Amino acid sequence: MCDDLRSRSVAIIGAGAAGAVAAAAFEAEKYFKKIRVFERRESPGGTWIYDPSTPPKLPLQPGSLPRDTDPRLAIPSDLPKTTSPNHQERYAQTPIYDSLTTNVPSIAMSFSDIPFPYGPFVPHHIARQYVELYFAYHKVDAHLSLNTTVEDLTLVPSPNSGSERWKLTLRKHDPVQNRDTWWEEIFDAVVLANGHYSIPFIPEVKGLAEYMSLFPNRVTHSKTYRSPFTFCSKKVLVVGNSASGHDVTAELVQAAHLPVYQSRRSRSRWDGPEPPPGIAWKAIIKEFLPSGRIVFEDDTHLDDVDSVVYCTGYKASYPFWNAKKNGGPLYDYEANKLNHTYLHTFFRDFPTTLAIVGMPRVLTFRSFEYQATALARIFSGRDGGRLVRKGKEDMIRWESEREERCSREGKKFHDIEWETGETWEWLEELYRIAGLPLLSGEGRIPPVLGKEVRWALENIRKYPEPGKDGGNSEDIMADDEWVVVGNDKKDLLAFI
Repeated sequence: MCDDLRSRSVAIIGAGAAGAVAAAAFEAEKYFKKIRVFERRESPGGTWIYDPSTPPKLPLQPGSLPRDTDPRLAIPSDLPKTTSPNHQERYAQTPIYDSLTTNVPSIAMSFSDIPFPYGPFVPHHIARQYVELYFAYHKVDAHLSLNTTVEDLTLVPSPNSGSERWKLTLRKHDPVQNRDTWWEEIFDAVVLANGHYSIPFIPEVKGLAEYMSLFPNRVTHSKTYRSPFTFCSKKVLVVGNSASGHDVTAELVQAAHLPVYQSRRSRSRWDGPEPPPGIAWKAIIKEFLPSGRIVFEDDTHLDDVDSVVYCTGYKASYPFWNAKKNGGPLYDYEANKLNHTYLHTFFRDFPTTLAIVGMPRVLTFRSFEYQATALARIFSGRDGGRLVRKGKEDMIRWESEREERCSREGKKFHDIEWETGETWEWLEELYRIAGLPLLSGEGRIPPVLGKEVRWALENIRKYPEPGKDGGNSEDIMADDEWVVVGNDKKDLLAFI
């Protein structure tokens, strides 16, 4: 690749695990003159930062999407400029609760060059410390710009080289002087590593908006859940049965009024034929009544509920993306996917200057490493043109075929399955794109997906699965914290 088409300066948005390994991968190339990692929090760690206290009233709007709940800030004119601090809710606090642990075996979750201190499932503070120390281990902590939010990302065509560049509008909060400083910087390339567990989503249900108005603070989202003891002796209804719904419901049995009710759309992978002791299952909610009654699809109902906790996930948000100037929105909320993406990592309109790390639901940290290594090789022009040779038509075909398949099979676009071999194929393609580092040592080596890692993914589970693990399971922790399963069938990674 011609030198004037290579990227010499790179901005990484976010200092969680994805941002940490991206910074390390770009640094390893020994090619980039400027690497900056912009993080809006006070320290690295991303979603693993623990906030013991949460906002007293987090704005929740049933059925609303991030374009409404997490809008762009108005940017001051004549930058640089110092202004009074922003007071708009930016959902910067994390969803980490007191007892949370990882749910991917440590050997498969940690980056390949540094293991977690122990495992297989570590408490949240270990994951946060790991991310923070990873910056220091690779000597990229100097690239960090903390308390700094990217408020605008705009395409800037380059008249000389013919390739685009990117202008970032940045806002740094000074907590001591209680003010915000705004400025702009230009970069050759940008990596989005800002995660997608910030904006809580609550579905629209008949009567819910009025119910929330009539009974303030009764309805919450699992993002603000920290401990079951906040719900002592309360009658609680949990909505959802994904990983967070499973954890929150099980924990509430310790403190809440029994039974703890759980509204489920369908049976989860962890559910047996009957609910565990202290838990009562309910159908999905049909309507909230002004009297406080909650009516379910099977026409049963609950009265006098003290708290409703929605464990219904999050929506990805990119408020900094300037859709008007960048050719359209980055994310399609109706289709629940990134627009014009290739391999969940690249953008076909900007294949060598814009990318994302951390979007697919797969191996978390370890899969971020494959993405980051491939991106560093491409942005430095050392990939041998493997990605460019694909061409826009091939990228369009990949996206279209995946959309058709996901629609046909009822699957989410950015969910990748282990059982079908899809995870292997995706990582293998990133592995091929990355290739080997230079003979002289510059560049990161993409990790192998070795026998030990594959065994852990297929045999070590945080939660046993009734009917699948029963009878073939061998408990290897006295308190049933996790199990090794003797199951020949590969496990899906849907627990992430």
